[in-house]
Amino acid sequence: MSTAEFAVTFKEAGRSVIATRRPWREFLDPLSLSLPSSLSDATSRISQNLTRFLSNYCLVVLLLIFLGLIYHPFSMIVFFLVFVAWFVLYFSRDDPIRVFGFELGDFVLVIILGLATGLALALTGVFVNVLISLAIGAMVVCLHAALKGTEDALGDLQDPFGDTLLESPRGDYSGI
Repeated sequence: MSTAEFAVTFKEAGRSVIATRRPWREFLDPLSLSLPSSLSDATSRISQNLTRFLSNYCLVVLLLIFLGLIYHPFSMIVFFLVFVAWFVLYFSRDDPIRVFGFELGDFVLVIILGLATGLALALTGVFVNVLISLAIGAMVVCLHAALKGTEDALGDLQDPFGDTLLESPRGDYSGI
């Protein structure tokens, strides 16, 4: 892959992430926060909000990891290189990766990248920092997702054709 192709691929993948990101004003709206009425409501909210705001949550967790590494500049550089490796080799590619004539499947690639990430974290001595940052990130994400009301998300789920597809010319099917 040439440098120009890499730049185009990187740019398209970045646009894809930005396109799926919801507006920060919607994500951070304090008026949409409320306590869930039950555990079932909380889990339903978490599921819906994780789907709806996945890109936003990923950026929040990456920011928390960055803040956890702020006093470790070498580790931050290694973390950035590992992030770029994940982005290029796993998230932004369309063609399978071939090494010595063998095609690497996604599962093998995830294992290799996961081991490389773990090795990089272990060698730089910030494994605990990243683990704590991930735990804090998971708590922040779950707390926000549970408190964020999903009533405003109903507009996204409505059928663009209205109720016309729900009506049958033969009548109601509920009697079957």
